[in-house]
This record gives sequence, C-alpha cells and structure tokens, in this order.
Amino acid sequence: MQKTFYQCITAAKLARTSMTTAFAMLLLGAFAGAAQSNESSYTKIDFDTCVTLSADSMGAQLVCPGFGGYGVFFKEDDLRQAVQFGHVDQGEVFESFGAFNRINETVEWRVNVSGVPIATILRWFLENPDPDSGISTPQYLGQVLVISRVGQPGDARACVVGYVDALGNKDANVLAREVADNVAADFACGAEAPAFYGFRTELASEPARSIP
Repeated sequence: MQKTFYQCITAAKLARTSMTTAFAMLLLGAFAGAAQSNESSYTKIDFDTCVTLSADSMGAQLVCPGFGGYGVFFKEDDLRQAVQFGHVDQGEVFESFGAFNRINETVEWRVNVSGVPIATILRWFLENPDPDSGISTPQYLGQVLVISRVGQPGDARACVVGYVDALGNKDANVLAREVADNVAADFACGAEAPAFYGFRTELASEPARSIP
C-alpha cells in the first residue's frame, strides 16, 4: 500500500571502495551538462508535525510533511535513522549507516521543470566511536550528504542513490546536486548499490542497507 507522506571505517575499507568511487566520478563526467534546468526547494523536518505510525523501545516510524504532496517517511532503530521520500511502499527498507547517526532537519528537493521533485539531498551526522575509548566524540563526527530518489505516483521506487562526504569535498553540495540530477531518475532501487562520489574520508562511515 502506498503512502503519500514519508561506523569510524578503516583504511582497508576505504581501499576497497576506491575503485567504486573512481567509476562513480567517471559516470558523473559522462553526464556533465545534463539536467541543468532542475532547481532546488527546501523544507524542514519538524517532528512536531509528523504522525507516528509505530513506536517501541528501539525507535519509531513517522510520516512527516514534505514538498507538496510528497512526504517524508522517517524511521529510527537502535540510534540509527533512515528516511524515504515521496510516494513509497511501507516495506522493511532501512538505509542508514553502521555508526550511530542522526539526520539534519533541512531537506533539499531537486525539482524538474514540470515542478516534480525527483531527488532529495539530506545531511547525516555520523557519531563514529573513538578507536581508543569506543565512545562517540565530536572529533570523530562524520558528515555525509545522502542523495535519494523520490518515489512517484505509480512508481514507488524510493531509495538512496549516492553519497557525498561533506567533510572531504570543498563543493560537496554542488557535487550532491549533480548526483541527484543525473543519477536518481534512472537508478534501479534494490538492483543497484549507491556509491560514494568525490573524495571519501575515514569519517564517512560504511553505509548499512536493508532492502528486502
């Protein structure tokens, strides 16, 4: 049924993702100049305006107002958060990070010339643990821009399509918009795995994804 409203990684892990990142950059280069007419619109996630779908001791599922009739579907489980946008299926999809995390309140919607939001950009704060103490500290706080495909009426594919390390790239927001404009629309949720674009630091924790 469709609804209208909705850790520190090691150098070894970084090495394993270098080829994927390089390919991702080549992919963006191939698309350079496309979808230049998309514009940005911004909304806030205000939990006071959300409707609680379910809640327990580990977290909750909420539906929040978004852009027009396109909602924000928020989930939290074991101090990890996940968000889907638009017209989505209420399944068991949960795309987050291995480290404890929290989202920013501002959502950037990429809107096409017809006024339809095709993608979103949302900042995640990753509470990576100090490798010595195992406790999360500000020194190890990571920030990643997560780009997601917006589910459409009759096409409820809504998922993460890419990541940009906000601390590792000078123009992180610009790069995230390029990913949103050129990757999101044709991204095959469930069949494709989202990649990191640009430079990735050790604070950009490994994603954790559950897509049935």
